[in-house]
Amino acid sequence: MKKIYLTLITILLALLDAQGQQNPQYTQYMYNLNVINPAYAGSKENLSFALLYRKQWVEIEDAPTTLTFSGSMPVGKNVGIGLSVISDKIGPVEENNIYGDFSYTLNLGAEHKLAFGLKAGATLLKVGLFDINNTLPDQNDPAFSENVSRADMNLGAGLFYSTQKYYVSFSIPNIFTSPHLDIDRSGESLQYGSESLHYFLTGGYVFDLNANLKFKPTVMFKSAFSAPVSVDLTANFLINEKVEAGAAYRLDDSFSLMMNFAVSPNFKIGYAYDHIISDLNVTTPSSHEIVLLFDLNYPKKISQSPRFF
Repeated sequence: MKKIYLTLITILLALLDAQGQQNPQYTQYMYNLNVINPAYAGSKENLSFALLYRKQWVEIEDAPTTLTFSGSMPVGKNVGIGLSVISDKIGPVEENNIYGDFSYTLNLGAEHKLAFGLKAGATLLKVGLFDINNTLPDQNDPAFSENVSRADMNLGAGLFYSTQKYYVSFSIPNIFTSPHLDIDRSGESLQYGSESLHYFLTGGYVFDLNANLKFKPTVMFKSAFSAPVSVDLTANFLINEKVEAGAAYRLDDSFSLMMNFAVSPNFKIGYAYDHIISDLNVTTPSSHEIVLLFDLNYPKKISQSPRFF
């Protein structure tokens, strides 16, 4: 029975990798880029930050929930700094990531810029093995004698090329790999849920359809280096620079609808609904995501350098 539970935890940890800092699954990723790429930090001319909540696979007990806080600002002409805090919970597994971001931008002429970024921080992991042990009839397995709690340091790096109309982003948020669980069981060391290096390639463009309407397609490719590529395609329309609405498709996984509304010049709120089309749609129909976006000193800066990503 305990071996079955360890196997289940291993699956949970693999799913957590798919939702957490190493492989985020955000439908509204275009508003949350410095979580993925430290080179994005400071790319805007003001202090900006985002608060995102995602409920994955509703109607499945102990399904993943993710809460993310990210913020960044320029500190000087070419330097940006940022902070990312990501909290994931799936079943008995809790993972919290705290990372600082640093970027340096080269001005390539006209409006073309290339930023280099570094990310450094820690992943704090807790697995409730003892809590599981208390629910089972056989409570003699030493592997379940206490909860697992560990902290691992990590580094990430990225590039961010941008103009006023488009951007291309490439990053590897986690350079170091380590097992999530390293259990000494009857003198044998057992490792579960090891992380893998992941890469993210993202791009977006802003088309001016007319004075009051902009078309904003984006794409993201993400994968571990030894795994199949996941593809997100998104098409948003920005109306009067106030309401943004569109749809997305995640390859072999889901279709999404999303809307973003500017409550004020420096505060926006967004919502995304994912309709599951993978095999999981037998047990769950959807996922939900809410994001709050803040830009401080936005009214003073917007006339100098309008940005739509």
